[in-house]
Amino acid sequence: MSLDELKIGFFYSNGAYGRTWGVRQLAEIAADAETGEMVYHFKGIAGACRRKKGHCSPAEFARWAKYQVALLENDWKRVGGDAAPAESQAA
Repeated sequence: MSLDELKIGFFYSNGAYGRTWGVRQLAEIAADAETGEMVYHFKGIAGACRRKKGHCSPAEFARWAKYQVALLENDWKRVGGDAAPAESQAA
C-alpha cells in the first residue's frame, strides 16, 4: 500500500494465508524522540499479530500492509472494490 492510503485507527492485513496471516490496526504516527524520524505504532488484532503491539518505519508498515480490512460480523473482509465502505474506524 502507499503511505497516503494508511490512516490512523484503520485496520490492515498482510494478505498472507494460513498461520502467517494477520490484521493490524494503525494506532499512532509519531516522531522518534532520538532520531526525529516518523514511526508507525500498531496493535495486532487478529491472526499471527493478535495481542501484540509494535512499531516500525512508515515504509515497513506500507510493505507489510497489502490492503485495508474491516470486521463484518465475525469475518475480516477486504475494503474496496466490491467490499463494504471503509467503516473500520475504531470506536
